[in-house]
Amino acid sequence: MALTVSLLFLVVVFCTALLSGVFGMAGGLILLGFLLAWLPPATAIAVHGVIQLSSNASRAWLSRRYIDWRIVAGIAVGVGIAALVLALVEYHPSETVVLIVLGLMPIMVWIPKRWFHFNVARPSHAVVCGIISGGLTIAVGVSGPTIDIGFIRTQLDRRTVVASKAIIQVISHALKIVFYWRAALVLGPGEWGWVLLGIPIAFLGTRSGNLLLSRLTDTGFRTWTRWIVTVVGGYYLVRGVLGLL
Repeated sequence: MALTVSLLFLVVVFCTALLSGVFGMAGGLILLGFLLAWLPPATAIAVHGVIQLSSNASRAWLSRRYIDWRIVAGIAVGVGIAALVLALVEYHPSETVVLIVLGLMPIMVWIPKRWFHFNVARPSHAVVCGIISGGLTIAVGVSGPTIDIGFIRTQLDRRTVVASKAIIQVISHALKIVFYWRAALVLGPGEWGWVLLGIPIAFLGTRSGNLLLSRLTDTGFRTWTRWIVTVVGGYYLVRGVLGLL
């Protein structure tokens, strides 16, 4: 990894961790796109998992008193089921498919709430939400707004949503790292040194984002989240479609 790319990587890690610290998403989408520009898909997803695991773990720790553990347990079961299915079919990611799926994800935030009947407060709904979000996290690297389909009908405030999603992502990213551990061996010790250096950088970004989150209203939180993921998704969709040409 060239020095310029390595330094840029650390800047991107900080900025995307800050973004995720505020909105609970979007940062992961941007980071994965950066990694796909210079790494094979499976390797990019593995590296993304390491950084996002630390970022989400720090966010979960900082907001730990708001975590709804009952909901997390149900979703974790679903994530485990998704990981098992993907392992059995010996799934391998394609960059074009990953980009197109990432580009389509933001559609979820524009679908009217009345269309969704998921409520992760119900155990069965939590498991289904885990299967969908966990499957996408492992298959394409991130799950984006798909986790939110289960939170839309809950009465949780923004801090509980962000905290609960963070610990769920810790579980999903941990399984993702295990799933792609062989692809991670493509990187040498020096390159992994830069990746590991990104872990404390991610923590700093998350801490900064956590402070900004407290200044947002619930309405502002949802509005900004919707537009940010839409712009990012649009970029990936165009990039993925161009890959088909």
